[in-house]
Amino acid sequence: MLQPRIIHAPGFAKGDWLNTETPYTNHALRGQVVLVEFWDYTSFHCMRMLPYLKGWHERYSDRGLTIVGVHSPEFSFAHSRHTVEEAVRAFDLPYPILLDNGLQTWQAFANTVRPTRYLVDAAGYIRFQAYGADSTRQTEAALQMLLRERDPNVELPALMPAPDQQSCAQPRLYAGYFQGALGNREGYAAEGTLAYRLPIEWERTEASFYVDGFWRAEAEAMVFAGRELGRVMLPYTGQRVHAVLSPSNDPVEVILGLRPTDQEPLIEVYQDGHPLTPLNAGADVHAGAEGSILAVNRARAFELVNNPAVETHELELCFRASGLSLYSFTVSGCVA
Repeated sequence: MLQPRIIHAPGFAKGDWLNTETPYTNHALRGQVVLVEFWDYTSFHCMRMLPYLKGWHERYSDRGLTIVGVHSPEFSFAHSRHTVEEAVRAFDLPYPILLDNGLQTWQAFANTVRPTRYLVDAAGYIRFQAYGADSTRQTEAALQMLLRERDPNVELPALMPAPDQQSCAQPRLYAGYFQGALGNREGYAAEGTLAYRLPIEWERTEASFYVDGFWRAEAEAMVFAGRELGRVMLPYTGQRVHAVLSPSNDPVEVILGLRPTDQEPLIEVYQDGHPLTPLNAGADVHAGAEGSILAVNRARAFELVNNPAVETHELELCFRASGLSLYSFTVSGCVA
């Protein structure tokens, strides 16, 4: 399980840090077992790992383990310290986090996937590497082995339970033209606005999303550019659906935490033409007598749907606020 002592861990690049007043260095960490976690706060896969990272911090920080989160953002708005600080507070993360906006530390580790974690032994060598959120028990077993190398007399608890396998996620569907999954015949007009019409229902297939109304295509997002109604349709098979949304496509407004209007932009959420109910609404959707409503309070990932099981549906989002931006969808739940 553990790799031989061949590769020294690269150092951390210069950048802002959260949850610490002093930047961490390899020299200062020598003698500790270090878990380096590359993540992005908008990623569903990364969010699945956070309870384990918090649990390991609580279990092992006084036994010789230091966790360092390296926030390597996928979207431009996540370069803002303000947005990451809000996410760190919302997730209640206790360990130090480097803002790797230029991806220098990401590149130094030759990293390619979010999330990825590296275990560095007390002598500074990389001894273990894991991808995604399905290797938690292997990771914890490896870090326990390194803690015992560091101190043969250390007392360690039983491993934490493995994650629910039904939480596995399908590949992210991106909205912007750079990696986009737009299924409309009109396609993308890069940095331009088009009037879109929905294809007929039997032409709307999974692994794509579809829009109706006036939309502006940007590299990372589809931005609603109409004055009345814009619709997004997502056919899918899964249990849960997350979407990365922002109240504005203006980077200055996002950095400062501002919105185009004083009110939070609202999105109406429907499934198969019906409002969501408390039985299938995601954690961020209010389902009540007035319908199912999502308030886009800041740029982040929102849980839209949480079905009782893996099911096949078509999700519909109704946008009414100009500037409201869609970045991606993630459908989760294992499909046989």
